[in-house]
Amino acid sequence: MTETNLTPAMNLFINDVRQVVRVGGGEQVVTKKIAARLRSLLQERDVLDPRYTRPKPDKPVGYPVWVEPDGSFCVAAVVWNVGQVTPVHDHGTWGVIGIYQGVEHEVTYKPAIVTGARLYKQTGEKDITEREVIVCCTSDRDIHRVSCGSNVPCVGIHVYGADIGTIERHVYDPQTGDVRPFVSGWTPLEE
Repeated sequence: MTETNLTPAMNLFINDVRQVVRVGGGEQVVTKKIAARLRSLLQERDVLDPRYTRPKPDKPVGYPVWVEPDGSFCVAAVVWNVGQVTPVHDHGTWGVIGIYQGVEHEVTYKPAIVTGARLYKQTGEKDITEREVIVCCTSDRDIHRVSCGSNVPCVGIHVYGADIGTIERHVYDPQTGDVRPFVSGWTPLEE
């Protein structure tokens, strides 16, 4: 991953995110500032090299657009092909997403005690449309499942408060309550 893969607009965005993260102020403040900057970025077209928008036939993918060397944040292009769905999962950090192409369908969950067992109850469902930006996760709101909600691949620009490809996260089974750790890794960018 080199800066030569990045458009000038994306380089400026990354510099803005770097400054916001350095200034800090808590995750609510940081995510609000990054969301505002991501909204501006999405008003421009062609901010991603087309290689970052390629889906894979077998699963959703996360391309590392930028990982800050100290691990304090990353920018990812996450791509779901039509019909693809993630498992129910968390992030372990704050996150802001903006839809570059298509529609992302999100279903949110929270822990619930049902007949003495800890299960995961669906709490919401929504479509996030092209150029829309949301704070997808903070420490108090962070379990969801996402899928492509359009008839074209969904491409999201995601900003996380860590190197999301290398940190331990969790997958949840809403019916059984099972929780297992995983590390998502990164999908290599193909030439």
